Amino acid sequence: MRPITRKLRGCRPATRKRNPGMEQQQLSMHLTILLPFKVFADVSGVTDIVADGREGSFGLLPRRLDCVASLVPGILLYKTLSGASVYTALDEGILLKAGQEVFVSVRNAIGGANLGELRAAVEREFMNLDEREMRVRSALAKLEGGFIRRFIEFQRR
Repeated sequence: MRPITRKLRGCRPATRKRNPGMEQQQLSMHLTILLPFKVFADVSGVTDIVADGREGSFGLLPRRLDCVASLVPGILLYKTLSGASVYTALDEGILLKAGQEVFVSVRNAIGGANLGELRAAVEREFMNLDEREMRVRSALAKLEGGFIRRFIEFQRR
């Protein structure tokens, strides 16, 4: 059985007057980069964003569907309405896009204009932190293992 469809005669799609300022506003996003202790950046008029996720780099445009992504240490690139490209080094974190709002919550961030210096900072600061975290986790696992062995021995006595 086919659905019933009707064409209304004399009807035409509604036309809107174009407002260039409003159109630019709809084609831009508001980016907020949050650190645990402060707001690192709060930027309006962002036209596109490129970030590094666990599955690789990805881009966000203003009309993209809402999403959440896990970020790895890397470089975040965003472009403004004026055409300026801004690079920011980010530690691990989460990116959330909801409508025209984009929130990036990370442990640490470094701003700068020189892309080479930022890449070196990511490798020096954020990757090194991961090595320290792995050593701490390994030490904690050994402590937990020792505690469990001693607890089992104590129960047997």
